[in-house]
Amino acid sequence: MAIGHHVCLCFWLAIAIISTTLAQPNNYIIHMDSTMMPKAFADHHSWYLATLNSALSKFRPNTTTSSSSALSSKLIYSYTHVINGFSASLSLSELEVLKTSPGYISSVKDLPVKPDTTHSSQFLGLSSKSGAWPVADYGKDVIIGLVDTGVWPESESYSDDGMSEIPPRWKGECESGTQFNSSLCNKKLIGARFFNKGLIAQNPNLTFSVNSTRDTEGHGTHTSSTAAGNYVPGASYFGYAQGTASGMAPKAHVAMYKALWEEGALSSDIIAAIEQAIIDGVDVLSLSFGLDGVALYEDPVAIATFSALEKGVFVSTSAGNEGPFFGTLHNGIPWVLTVAAAPIDRDFEGTAHFGNGGSVTGFTLFPGNSSSTQFPIVFLDACDSLKKLKQVGKKIVVCQDRNDSLDEQVYNVYNATVAGGLFITNNTDLEQFLQSPFPTIFLSPKEGEAIKDYINSNSQPTASLEFQKTLLGAKPAPVTTSYTSRGPSPSFPFTLKPDILAPGSLILAAWPQNNPIAVVNEKYLFGNFNLLSGTSMACPHAAGLAALLKAAYPKWSPAAIRSAMMTTSDTLDNTLSPIKDIGDGYQPASPLAMGADYINLLCALNYTNKQIQTITKSASNNCSTPSLDLNYPSFIAFFNANDSKRDVQTTQEFRRTVTYIGKGQSTYVASVTPLKGFEVGVVPNTLKFKEEGEKLSFVLSIKGPRRTKETVAFGYLTWAESGGEHVVRSPVVATNLSSDTVSQQS
Repeated sequence: MAIGHHVCLCFWLAIAIISTTLAQPNNYIIHMDSTMMPKAFADHHSWYLATLNSALSKFRPNTTTSSSSALSSKLIYSYTHVINGFSASLSLSELEVLKTSPGYISSVKDLPVKPDTTHSSQFLGLSSKSGAWPVADYGKDVIIGLVDTGVWPESESYSDDGMSEIPPRWKGECESGTQFNSSLCNKKLIGARFFNKGLIAQNPNLTFSVNSTRDTEGHGTHTSSTAAGNYVPGASYFGYAQGTASGMAPKAHVAMYKALWEEGALSSDIIAAIEQAIIDGVDVLSLSFGLDGVALYEDPVAIATFSALEKGVFVSTSAGNEGPFFGTLHNGIPWVLTVAAAPIDRDFEGTAHFGNGGSVTGFTLFPGNSSSTQFPIVFLDACDSLKKLKQVGKKIVVCQDRNDSLDEQVYNVYNATVAGGLFITNNTDLEQFLQSPFPTIFLSPKEGEAIKDYINSNSQPTASLEFQKTLLGAKPAPVTTSYTSRGPSPSFPFTLKPDILAPGSLILAAWPQNNPIAVVNEKYLFGNFNLLSGTSMACPHAAGLAALLKAAYPKWSPAAIRSAMMTTSDTLDNTLSPIKDIGDGYQPASPLAMGADYINLLCALNYTNKQIQTITKSASNNCSTPSLDLNYPSFIAFFNANDSKRDVQTTQEFRRTVTYIGKGQSTYVASVTPLKGFEVGVVPNTLKFKEEGEKLSFVLSIKGPRRTKETVAFGYLTWAESGGEHVVRSPVVATNLSSDTVSQQS
């Protein structure tokens, strides 16, 4: 009998758990077919409210109507531009009833989103005397919108000195809120809005520390000033990177849409922010965040940016920080620019000056002051004993990184409270260590031998530490950072991603004055500028460059701007060698690390009609000619057959159509950098243009075994102007990575 009672109890517990789950509300994005709206409704918002009310009435047995306040607590946003539909807080039971409503297409749970966390303008070849800056008038009259953590409007980067008037087409606002009033906007910062209804619906008891567009984290201030910050002389990070800071498009206008909060971020708020940016009239959108493992028809960024494309808005997105492994990239969306991160040609250094007059120099970003005091210096090899380190006292400790033990060594030396630490390592990926809270310098093995020789040859060796040194022109640069996510994209592996490599490591940009940026001796340090790394920092660099192109060529489409950026970017570093990949031991970086008719594409993915409609907002999608081969300025071919005929030769072809934007007649001749193990051909290999705007087509073919031994083989198709100076370049990749396996990760 006891067993029977236990079984009965478990049964009722299971029933209770299921009932609770069905009743527990969650946020959902609901996609609707706008053509199904009855004519009786004045607008879509009214229809969505009525649809929601009808569904919820089944859970109110004594009444068929609902108070507006009750419905308002359920409806989060009505969307009209980026999607046809709304977001709502619903239980599973309520959602199931809503699915039976006329016009319902699909729904997806509201997903969490997180960010991908001065000299760079010169590194990209931007000069006040020639090139893109003067031609584009520094981005004058272009409006860059950012969906991010907000903005610190008092920063000098948002001064409107030298700015043109706000474009008449601008429809945006400067919303007031906590510690933020509309007077803080000007001719530089022309718009500021905030979105958190989704977060509030998901967490009704949530309290925001600052409920306004004011940035409490720094990420949005950093990205927006990177894209379009005004000139600020004397900017630095505690003496490092000293100089005049400016964004990529210093005369462009900035509009901030805060949808990323300290308290979290949800896709319902992201969609609302992107929609408002489009309505307000931005020209360029910078989105330094993404979602992992989501199909295109469930990805709010993919869906919202499809509408941005239709409205002529250029969108720059971050590739993610999950490298160095293949298939980790997010925002692999065919209609946006996906940006990977690279360091620039700048090193931050410190020097150890020996008592005998010698010295060694290494890498550091220690924000404290230099000292001329000569401290005793001791070599402790692995520095793996905290007890032994604590006995050292006020000496400078030298450690040898022998087994990738740098993490442990830095931790031990810091906790031993010694005078300073010098770490000998062949690790070239040191960013996470450079901003140590105690005096540190990281030395190469060559410099390490010099300091060990000094210690061994002197009975009382001493050294002083000097900081705040910046070396420009460091080589090689750029390289692909180890943290940058690599393609192929799980959501759509058939387009080569990322598209482009941009500065993203230790980028100096504006920062909120009340947000600490460093710690020394357990004391917080503050500043107006900060050094941050991530594809979050690379994304606004690309957005700013897109703004320059938009200013110079206002009639260009987003696809034309993206193509120009991809096909004219450098493939060589500043040593004239192929760009390297830190995450692959400084081997040449593949385009999967640095990068280069949408309806037919969606059809070829075997999406259902409703899934396609979720993205396009149209029920009339013609799938008679499905194709995965976009007219995209890059090429990726999968040679991954897994059968007995894997060695049989096969050919894959790609057709591309190009548009001539030059003046007068011109001829371009094709050449191909060889791909290891493959034959690549171009037909025709000469394109003769007669006039501006003329379109010509070519076919690129890649021939190789059905399954290649190469994980990634890559080269470039180059079109060079005959007798001229213009060169257009597209990356070409052949891989044995499985497109099916990669896409199944999403």
